[in-house]
Amino acid sequence: MSNRDRADRTAAPGSSLDAARRTRELAMAAGGGTADLLVVGLGATGAGVALDAAARGLDVVAIDAHDLAYGTSRWSSKLIHGGLRYLAAGQFDVAHESAVERGVLMTRTAPHLVAAQPFVLPLTPLVSRAQASLAWAGFRAGDMLRLAARTPRQVLPVPRRLTAAEARHLAPSVRATGLRGGLLSWDGKVTDDARLVTALARTAAAHGARVLTRVRALSLGPTGARFRDELTGEEGEIRARAVVNATGVWAGGLVDGFRVRPSRGTHLVLRSERLGALPAGLHIPVPGETNRFVLVLPQGDGRTYVGLTDEPVEGEIPDVPEVPETDIGFLLDVLGSVLDTPVRRDEVDGAFAGLRPLLDTSVPGAPDSTRTSDISRRHAVLTSADGVVTVVGGKLTTYRRMAEDAVDACGLTSAPSPTATLPLVGAAAPEHLRDLPAPARLVRRYGTEAPAVLALAERDPALAEPVLPGHPVTRAELLWAARHEGALDPSDLLDRRTRIGLVPEDRAEALTVAAEILSRATPSGV
Repeated sequence: MSNRDRADRTAAPGSSLDAARRTRELAMAAGGGTADLLVVGLGATGAGVALDAAARGLDVVAIDAHDLAYGTSRWSSKLIHGGLRYLAAGQFDVAHESAVERGVLMTRTAPHLVAAQPFVLPLTPLVSRAQASLAWAGFRAGDMLRLAARTPRQVLPVPRRLTAAEARHLAPSVRATGLRGGLLSWDGKVTDDARLVTALARTAAAHGARVLTRVRALSLGPTGARFRDELTGEEGEIRARAVVNATGVWAGGLVDGFRVRPSRGTHLVLRSERLGALPAGLHIPVPGETNRFVLVLPQGDGRTYVGLTDEPVEGEIPDVPEVPETDIGFLLDVLGSVLDTPVRRDEVDGAFAGLRPLLDTSVPGAPDSTRTSDISRRHAVLTSADGVVTVVGGKLTTYRRMAEDAVDACGLTSAPSPTATLPLVGAAAPEHLRDLPAPARLVRRYGTEAPAVLALAERDPALAEPVLPGHPVTRAELLWAARHEGALDPSDLLDRRTRIGLVPEDRAEALTVAAEILSRATPSGV
């Protein structure tokens, strides 16, 4: 057996998504039969709905006008968090739900993608002793959430106080003058939010779901949707017994009866050497706020993210949100408040923004002074007058519970959801992941499929080369994405299957390689 065959055969059975499978399954979906469920939107929630329904034995078609994780699901802070902020706001049910779902991902369904992330809150002169005490109480309350969610301490260690020397060791770029110590806390972090969505979609496909990107819903009804194939321009109809609208901030454009109030979360992308070695992330208190922080998040790929904002968005909702200079200035100002040497504007290599799909519960026509940062992150499952189910609100951490509730609302089956214990593609016990014959970086991204990705490069040494100098992603990873992860064009490869595209200069340099890899990719036959 060749290395090519061995690599392809090691992909999770039935999970491979490629251009040929898309063509076949779109023809089947539009061929006149009736599926049990049509899901519109393939972010974390929509892919989660497709998986939940398919795992319960339903016949599922899931479509998206663009690509997997094209919208909000690729623009998060990459945190799978335990809901501490919601606890402080008195939203105890939301906080507990977040902690439970974090534990599910870390211990059962995606331990290869979600791991513990340490954070340091530096106790600088700008943080009063009262603020420090409040933050410490919050971190201890967060540990109680962990305990209530039954997440082991071996998975998420307990918070503790740090001396000034310990804080400087974990955060060497923080200003030493006046530093009186720090607070160490832990939360969950996903290797890559778009990779989580890809794993969800592929796991759904392995359970029989037809996962179709570049298929735009032109209109929705209780018995299906009118669609357009964005690759060919051809239009058709997909029929289904039930329909779930999981299009996030765009949900109101397909179904009437509710309003989404988008909130923009902006992150900066810095070269990691600018802040030096960061064994931990940073919590930096926002001046004048009691429960809001700017986060510094080292990514392990030579980049560090700094975020995030929480600003209302008015008017038409763009496919890809722009980052205003005011957001960049705000984040740089807060970051600079704790650094020895503030980051200059010309040292920002990239920036990205995502739109949170918050449900607007205000009374139409009445004045509303509520900030988007104060709107509840509870999700809602709404059924329109004509029977279309829409799921909105929530957050990345709780996608699984949102999906379960949406499938329940469709009333298609009495079978319980199995997804709390259903491993995603690549998942395995930590001890098994540690023993895989592949680099740790690949294991964190591909889990049990990492040796198969590595095998591509062993067969062809040219595929072991990085896509661009100084970045760890190899050409083999792009080829794997085209053969198994549904990538159809260079933007899929650079902007979602990898995150090279977050730095515009890197994206431009890598485009030629991405196009070459796509030209040699052939259907895997899996």
